[in-house]
Amino acid sequence: MPEGPSIVLMKEDLDKFVGEKVTTAVGNAKIDKDILVGKTLKEIRLYGKQTYLIFDEINIRIHLLMFGSYEIDEQTKPDKNLRLGLSFKNGKMLFFTCSVKLLSNDFLETIDWEADVMSDQWNPEKVKSKLKSNPEMMVCDALMNQDIFSGVGNIIKNEVLFRIAVQPESLIGNLPAKKINELIKESRNYSFDFLKWKREFTLKKHWKAHHQKNCPKCGKPLTSKITGKSKRRSFYCETDQKLY
Repeated sequence: MPEGPSIVLMKEDLDKFVGEKVTTAVGNAKIDKDILVGKTLKEIRLYGKQTYLIFDEINIRIHLLMFGSYEIDEQTKPDKNLRLGLSFKNGKMLFFTCSVKLLSNDFLETIDWEADVMSDQWNPEKVKSKLKSNPEMMVCDALMNQDIFSGVGNIIKNEVLFRIAVQPESLIGNLPAKKINELIKESRNYSFDFLKWKREFTLKKHWKAHHQKNCPKCGKPLTSKITGKSKRRSFYCETDQKLY
């Protein structure tokens, strides 16, 4: 599943279509594509892993889910996987194997934009309040909760917890205030490091825990385990990461 930083890169590719008018709309998404023809793309907004294509009175929400992808201008993937393709005078945006929903712009007012770890509107104090209201939640679930850390995925989760030396099954209510602050700070810091390394095509070279075999600190084998209600795989060191 693409994480927040990868969606930021996608937006950068899509930005050239802002201000352009849709000439054709195709694909097998179960929405009324005809109403998009002739409409001008006013803005592209991100909320974590979700992308909103904003037109007059309506918008399209794109979520790439686990295996979604996109292409610009040239289609190389089969039509059967094409959920939505929008053509403009200056090219095409094509989305494959993803969720596509047509929503009214009123829906945008219901989104807590301050939860997006990569947004300028990111509000760490609000995040702290949400964490404190969920003391029985495992920290691995908190990081994957898109209402708390929108944009964080499994890679960021594993790397942040390694950075702050906390085991994934630790309970939020057991974390010292210092660790709560580190959790919030590093979730954002690592997201921007992720973006930087993704641009450089070096992301995997910087992984300390995610899909690694041995701890880079002590050299012992890392534990690989499905953790939390989110049922995602965690990689962590039982020696250098503390269970709270």
